[in-house]
Amino acid sequence: MTGKEVHPMKFTKMQGAGNDFIVLDNRSGEIRENEYSALAARLCRRRLSIGADGLMIVLPAQGIGDYAMRFYNSDGSLGEMCGNGARCIARYGYDLGLAGDIQRIETTAGIVVGQRIEEDLYCVRLNDPTAVETEIGIPWDGQILSVSYMELGDPGIPHAVLELPEWDTMPEDELRSLGAYIRSYAAFPKGANVTFRKRLGRDHVKAVTYERGVEDFTLACGTGAGATAAAMRLRGEIRDETLRLDFPGGELQVSLSVEEDAVCDIYLTGPAVVVAEGEYIGR
Repeated sequence: MTGKEVHPMKFTKMQGAGNDFIVLDNRSGEIRENEYSALAARLCRRRLSIGADGLMIVLPAQGIGDYAMRFYNSDGSLGEMCGNGARCIARYGYDLGLAGDIQRIETTAGIVVGQRIEEDLYCVRLNDPTAVETEIGIPWDGQILSVSYMELGDPGIPHAVLELPEWDTMPEDELRSLGAYIRSYAAFPKGANVTFRKRLGRDHVKAVTYERGVEDFTLACGTGAGATAAAMRLRGEIRDETLRLDFPGGELQVSLSVEEDAVCDIYLTGPAVVVAEGEYIGR
């Protein structure tokens, strides 16, 4: 026998409102840190591998958390955090006995608090907004789009949010082009996740997010949901403390508070589902 011996790698596949993830337990340190990026790109390939929107790696806590989580996008880039992923990792941590009903998760964007509500329903506290710009004018096709920008956490996850009532009737290629254009707009040096929203009621919107690092639409975006609720509240477009968001993958709920004209205490509630467990033997 020649070549390097292949050891099966245990994984868990999870999804939150259709946003799907691969979870690896690396508390033993068996996987080297310099392998994380390439591993994420390899495992997340649709059809050719397990396939997912992102990879989450569970690590020992370095501070006050119950454990740590490192998040990588499907292209192998490091992500600060992921709202739907945080709910899934909270479910994973609870099921594995790493924490109880309420837990503290160390992420690149800071501590995330997760709470178990039911077996498949979890809530996480998102990081407070920073670098907030409630209105930025972006030219597109002869018009000026009114876009809100903020980052959740510090270093923060960058989000651009805009009202686009026709987004769900536009040709998909046209909407994708617009998402890619705003994602890389010059005013956003870190790039941005782009959420298009359509008002359905006083506290109800329909939304879809073009995600940085995936470079396409995903079925849901948890931090995008939080940024959408924060932007609408800061713009005076909602007065209630709770917003329901219908994403292609399912419904998410965001509650928040406002203190001295600043949004804080953003809580994201939604499903956290175990899809499969197995061993990856490919290389």
